[in-house]
Amino acid sequence: MNVSTQTTETIGHAAHKSGTLSPREQGVLWDIEEHFWTSGADNARATTATNAVMVFPYPPGILQGDQIWTHLRERTGWRTVVMAERRVMRCRDIAILTYRVSAEKPDVPIYKALCASTYLNDDDRWLRISHQHTAVN
Repeated sequence: MNVSTQTTETIGHAAHKSGTLSPREQGVLWDIEEHFWTSGADNARATTATNAVMVFPYPPGILQGDQIWTHLRERTGWRTVVMAERRVMRCRDIAILTYRVSAEKPDVPIYKALCASTYLNDDDRWLRISHQHTAVN
């Protein structure tokens, strides 16, 4: 069996040609992401692909499609959200946002998590195709 000795610099795969977004595009995506937390399930649904996948601390765990909206109807509408350690990565029509969140709403302890959302630029409209939380103390 032959093993290729090519380095990542010589491989022509799109994943090795990652880049970033313009400041305007980053602003649009961070705005969508903040509203995902603060504007309720209907807003989150409008910016999320139909068969998206989301991973939340157990329970509920891994959700897809309509399962997401049953869960989020009761768990959105955070009063304040602070996103720190923001990072953005782009590969063609896909952008990944990663951040540390601190979210607050009445009668609920402050929620802290590491998060990642993946967006697809579909006909010049960014749609969330996945979202994941890892709760932290």
